[in-house]
Amino acid sequence: MPHRTPRRQKIARLVHDHGFMSVEELACSLNVTPQTIRRDINVLCEHNILRRYHGGAAPGSSVQNEDYDTRKNKLQSEKAHIADLIAEHIPDNASLFMSIGTTIEAVALALVKNHKNLCIITNNIHVASIVSGRPDYTVIITSGVVRPVDGGITGVATIDFINQFKVDYAILGASGIEADGSLLDFDYKEVSVMQAMMANARHCYLAVDHSKFGRNALVRIGDVTEFHAMFTDEPPSAGLCKKLDDAGVRWHLAAKEGEE
Repeated sequence: MPHRTPRRQKIARLVHDHGFMSVEELACSLNVTPQTIRRDINVLCEHNILRRYHGGAAPGSSVQNEDYDTRKNKLQSEKAHIADLIAEHIPDNASLFMSIGTTIEAVALALVKNHKNLCIITNNIHVASIVSGRPDYTVIITSGVVRPVDGGITGVATIDFINQFKVDYAILGASGIEADGSLLDFDYKEVSVMQAMMANARHCYLAVDHSKFGRNALVRIGDVTEFHAMFTDEPPSAGLCKKLDDAGVRWHLAAKEGEE
């Protein structure tokens, strides 16, 4: 069930603006039944946009991400379609930064299917494992400290390592995108690594599925306008579309199942 219906977007915005709202307050504000609000809250909680409390809802956690297995198993088809679309925009013989995240791992799977002679620099041990089987690829793993929760590599040594390179493309994800275009994540060390990748790439591509729109997180990566293109599976909000268009950022919509 899509979570980005106009009513659910209004619920999320009201709860974030007020910090907490009861089911009755939301039902009155939106002129729907409490049962409808409860169903909407359940869906928004499944996407970590809200947290359910007795009698109402509050914003989702900004300090703790979902565990890796949950994220990996969520929206697999959507991530695969986003990954295929990004792969179409990467030529053979290119150099890439690839960051942490399950969507980025899907991009790695898409690239190995038919891309030749890539040089991939990554702080994601799962990405490295996926692409290392290709004899025509150069695969470089950054230095740094490996996070046991998801195989991500972060730290000062990671940033220093990345700053040695200038690549053609950086393919990055984000844990959340606010309505004003702010890109968010949960780990400041991971954010510092992504910012270094952005600074050392000629083209920056953002890969995000629709669950990231309106999602809360603690640390600011940057702004959507700092990317050359965004790839997703559902259209952004009208306000975000305008911001992207005004900044000259291309946004690409992946095909849904059966639309290829």
